[in-house]
Amino acid sequence: MNTYEEKLSLLSEMIAFARIDGEIHERELQFLSIVASQLRIEDSVFKSLFDQAAKKVIIKSEHQRILQFYRLALLMQADGVLHDNEQVAIREMGINMGLSPFAMKGVLVEMKRSPTGMIDPDIIMALFRAQQN
Repeated sequence: MNTYEEKLSLLSEMIAFARIDGEIHERELQFLSIVASQLRIEDSVFKSLFDQAAKKVIIKSEHQRILQFYRLALLMQADGVLHDNEQVAIREMGINMGLSPFAMKGVLVEMKRSPTGMIDPDIIMALFRAQQN
């Protein structure tokens, strides 16, 4: 992640995604807070993003776009309920990021198979690399 503006944009995108089902569940809020902390976003700035979204910044690095997709997928599963509109939205967001629909589907399938919902980063990258060949 290069700039503070990119970090704010990513976090805003995640907050908007968390709202897709009409509410932000406590576990989703906790997950967003952890991501904000990892991105070194101040708590007051993080809270302000719920009222005013940050300016959208396009992610140039494919690796960073894949990472953001994975963050969104983890967020989607945070509340324990998979809504149809979340599944549609994550696919649209991934496509808008220029990611392979087949690789995205593979990641979501692997996450569903995992008892924790998490998968090894090497597996994620292998799924996306396989679609490039």
